[in-house]
Amino acid sequence: MTRIGLQIPNFTYPDIEPSRLFETVASIATVGETAGFDTVFVMDHFFQLPLIGAPSLEMFDSYTLLGALAARTQTTRLGTLVTGVTYRNPAQLAKAVTTLDVISGGRALLGIGAAWFEEEHAALGFDFPPLSVRYEHLEDALQICRAMFTREQSTVKGIHHKIVDAWNSPRPLTPGGPPILVGGTGEKKTFRLAAEYADELNINASFVEMPRKLDALAGHLDRLGRARSDITTSCLSTIIVAPTHDEAATKLAGLLRSRGVADPTEILSDASVRASVLPRLFFGDPDEVVEQVRELLAVGLDGVVVNMLGDGHDPAAVRLAGETLQRAFDS
Repeated sequence: MTRIGLQIPNFTYPDIEPSRLFETVASIATVGETAGFDTVFVMDHFFQLPLIGAPSLEMFDSYTLLGALAARTQTTRLGTLVTGVTYRNPAQLAKAVTTLDVISGGRALLGIGAAWFEEEHAALGFDFPPLSVRYEHLEDALQICRAMFTREQSTVKGIHHKIVDAWNSPRPLTPGGPPILVGGTGEKKTFRLAAEYADELNINASFVEMPRKLDALAGHLDRLGRARSDITTSCLSTIIVAPTHDEAATKLAGLLRSRGVADPTEILSDASVRASVLPRLFFGDPDEVVEQVRELLAVGLDGVVVNMLGDGHDPAAVRLAGETLQRAFDS
């Protein structure tokens, strides 16, 4: 399960040339591993996302990158947060994740969702059907991937995709196949699919919404006759932590200015404003962040996944984030 996950969403770093880019990412992953992160995620996108940067910024192919990180890490699990179902044939996706599982010694997981970045689809020629149809593709993929992970040879007929006597050799090393994580925010369809097919659900929503989201998941589990303990939950968030509150504020101010906020004073000084503008943020010195994480876990989440948009390229910052999050869980 994901208890403390690190998402690496950004591959544009100060003074890092392309020839040094992978080594920088590998360093982030290995430092994160030693600092206590149990899972390292990358985004499955081909352009950078609008809230992070321009589409022209650096972006790796996710599964190629994860395969390379498997050779540099030892214990942390590896996966996407999350693969858009429209980007790959489900059987090919199952093969890619199985390959990652074998390469990593049984540390792969499949993160998957209904896809949303329409600009990327249009530019690269991926079909982008209506959301209801994308959910049909998602259910097909969940059925096909689960079958290929767990059976030597499998046949599945979905709405849009099918496999017939499909081999998947070598078999995954993870007993029962790599865990499946569904990511998203939709309480009716995303959470229903997670309740029926997934081992984990990553909830992409504000902290204040989490009790309602967890109640929605519980309703689906009850209807399916599945126990709450059968699926683990986490949320995606941003962390800005520093040895002192003032140092964390300086980091947050820099991040806000880089996103076009000319005067971040009110956001920095007023916690209620900060929660409104940045509803998924852990912020402050280690003691403050530990308290914030514990408050969130108290509503029923099993884990957190953080990205570090302001300082994720800094090994010391990654180490402090991992150690701080460990404190929050180990009490």
